[in-house]
Amino acid sequence: MSNVGGDVNFPDLFVTKVRASDGVVLGQFRVGSGSLSAPNGLAFDGANVWVTGVSIVAKVRASDGAVLGTFTVGVNPTAVAFDGANIWVANQRSENVTKLRASDGALLGTFSLEPGAFSTGLAFDGANIWVTNSGSNSVTELRASDGAVVGNFFPVLGVSGAFFDGANVWVTNGGGNTVTKM
Repeated sequence: MSNVGGDVNFPDLFVTKVRASDGVVLGQFRVGSGSLSAPNGLAFDGANVWVTGVSIVAKVRASDGAVLGTFTVGVNPTAVAFDGANIWVANQRSENVTKLRASDGALLGTFSLEPGAFSTGLAFDGANIWVTNSGSNSVTELRASDGAVVGNFFPVLGVSGAFFDGANVWVTNGGGNTVTKM
């Protein structure tokens, strides 16, 4: 499973593994209940899929869908990204981002965003984490090594998702039905 080859079934309690070459469903895997209801975001760390839920993140083995662990983060984690060693989680209602070590889920830090941020998307550019904040219509750039704020940007209204293409960060803008290349 990966961000591209898997989908998240809201509000069901499972993720679906789909073969990217032809769309054939390879399996549906229960990832939890209760605090992991309404799975939302997905990231792949090379071996495992990380799935966000209402207040936790689950680590799921990609080969067979087995849940390897669940980890408490902030309130309403919506987006998740992998930086090569760590998992970053945008906690929409907590106005912060959590950094977990991918190997064991250990909490490495929680980094505050501006009040009213309402984070909805994450991207990793090889050095920094980019966080889209729909509540403040901003994009926050965090240094991946220590979570320090590198900058805040205000591209357009309604920012929601983020993606890194190898050279640029792209941000979706729901308020203007556009995409901004940063």
